[in-house]
Amino acid sequence: MTIHRVNPCKRWSDVTVFNGIAHFVEVAESDTSAGMQSQVQQIFDQAETMLQSIGSDKSRILSVTVYVTDFANFDALNEVWDSWFPEQCAPSRACVKVELADPNLLVEMAFVAAAGDDYLP
Repeated sequence: MTIHRVNPCKRWSDVTVFNGIAHFVEVAESDTSAGMQSQVQQIFDQAETMLQSIGSDKSRILSVTVYVTDFANFDALNEVWDSWFPEQCAPSRACVKVELADPNLLVEMAFVAAAGDDYLP
């Protein structure tokens, strides 16, 4: 089976797809000084673009690992999370407190999703 990498560079690929399963990571890119809700929304907006690039959508997300820098922001994260996922489509999720490479980032998310049924790299 072929591994398909979307926009690979030396350190990462935007999305890596193997056997119909996609892996990608998102952080806030446009306004890293924004609060948790804004950063989570940026991540979800970017995730939708990545999902579209593989013929998928947020209802096909299988799991998300969420890395947060402060659990004091957990309620703000969950508020955006709950409003973004369609009813009955929440993926499995892990949430871990970490120190991120950029101190302005409050959250990072690693997604695993099913590529679209018609996806052909």
